Amino acid sequence: MEFGAVLQTHPPASRTLALAKLAEQHGFDYAWTFDSHLLWQEPYVIYSQILNETHRIKVGPMVTNPATRDWTVTASIFATLNEMYGNRTICGIGRGDSAVRTTNGAPTTLKTLRESIHVIRELANSRSVEYNGATVQFPWSRGSELEVWVAAYGPLALKLAGEVGDGFILQLADLDIAEWMIKTVRDAAEKAGRDPMSIKFCVAAPMYIGDDWEHMRDQCRWFGGMVGNHVADIVAKYGTDSSVPAALTDYIKAREGYDYNEHGLAGNSHAAFVPDEIVDRFCLLGTAEQHIEKLKALKELGVDQFAGYLQHDNKEETLRVYGEAVIPALREHITATA
Repeated sequence: MEFGAVLQTHPPASRTLALAKLAEQHGFDYAWTFDSHLLWQEPYVIYSQILNETHRIKVGPMVTNPATRDWTVTASIFATLNEMYGNRTICGIGRGDSAVRTTNGAPTTLKTLRESIHVIRELANSRSVEYNGATVQFPWSRGSELEVWVAAYGPLALKLAGEVGDGFILQLADLDIAEWMIKTVRDAAEKAGRDPMSIKFCVAAPMYIGDDWEHMRDQCRWFGGMVGNHVADIVAKYGTDSSVPAALTDYIKAREGYDYNEHGLAGNSHAAFVPDEIVDRFCLLGTAEQHIEKLKALKELGVDQFAGYLQHDNKEETLRVYGEAVIPALREHITATA
């Protein structure tokens, strides 16, 4: 299993850089960030500095969207970073949440998402593509490589992930929901004529090492509120009797609204409706042993990467314990002498 650390680009940018460098030092493979240009600093500028001061870690957004940036500009950024730092980027993409809602916009259609994935992937892999009635290509790009991973929750979005995604990002760590979503994505891939096992699966959720459960829950309750935004869209579209597991939809019944000014922040006042049970199911909390146990269960379901959100007050210690205990327990063990 691979590991990622998910960061917010709060100022100062040097703090984000320091956490990304620390993540690499502790064995993490990816440094992901939010991409919400109004709420936080511009991630792609910070990626360049992270890549310049690290050696192997890959960087990318979790997640960008097709609405706030021209697709060719997005592709150009990735191709440029790859030329500068040797194919160490990855693109997570979805329909859009905070980046579009804070500017009074709305998530894009799945058709737009599908088209944007194709354009971004082709250009960022040094290939030509049809765009706005013309065949376009970066004449300066050679050998650039970029995977595009799709973030999704609803049935049609999961279908799209299976049909076109290099990977699938599930932003919660509930075992039952993960099992259903992975199966849904793989079934869609198979029906589209793809090898369902070729799609990589990433579970992203807050990770907090500690033993004070009340405090850990309060630090990570924001995540259930964030997921609730997407769940509310699903319920509005499909109702409460769809194929989506009740474990995902039932908990938002007490949801009254959401303030994006507090998006992704510990202590978010609009996440009070999220019960402790959901926090425990959606996140990874507790001792190293408890994290390892849940991660092994996720690995058994087919999860290739766990990406841990660090929006809490125990960032450095959580990274340290992961590096010293959790990550080694999930790696393939190789002996010097057989």
